[in-house]
Amino acid sequence: MPRASVSCVLITAACETAVVDSIVVRTVVYAEAEEVYAFLRDFPGYANYSKYLTAVEQYGDGGVDTEYALQFEWWKLTYTARSKVVGVDPPTTIDWQILKDIDASGAWHVDPCDDLPDDAPADATAACEVALEVNFDPDSADASVLNLPSLVSFGWVLERAIPLISDEAERVIERAVCDLEGRRRDVSIAVSTDSEYL
Repeated sequence: MPRASVSCVLITAACETAVVDSIVVRTVVYAEAEEVYAFLRDFPGYANYSKYLTAVEQYGDGGVDTEYALQFEWWKLTYTARSKVVGVDPPTTIDWQILKDIDASGAWHVDPCDDLPDDAPADATAACEVALEVNFDPDSADASVLNLPSLVSFGWVLERAIPLISDEAERVIERAVCDLEGRRRDVSIAVSTDSEYL
């Protein structure tokens, strides 16, 4: 068997044995796919929508290999995550991964609707389904990077932090939809997960 084939088999086997939790948050946005994609690619703007993301530093133009330093603050903890854009397919997909401290990756998906949904606003001319997918292995988290107060276990933090990921994703999408559409409305958000923490 060629070396490349052996590598692919080993990588596939490793991926199949890893325990990965996932969260997918989706909604319909009444805008053109290209406009939504450009909006999502402006990652530093996310800090305007987030309760826990307090600062974003960008290294690159937003395309493949762009890295971000994401500073989060929650409870008594401050943490800077590093992420990287690993794939783009305009105007439908932005793939990313976390570079350190936890095995995590995900993607933004923009799927144009062929027809407007029945409950579309009267002035809507285009629609697309937008989904934020987050995949992570909670057992891969490096507890040593958090300077935890005494008597606080990493498990306690993890149990409380993972539901915040889902809440934060909903909050970001809801606020982003408002800016994209230029109006406030009730945003129907669907959340699916296989995480035992949610």
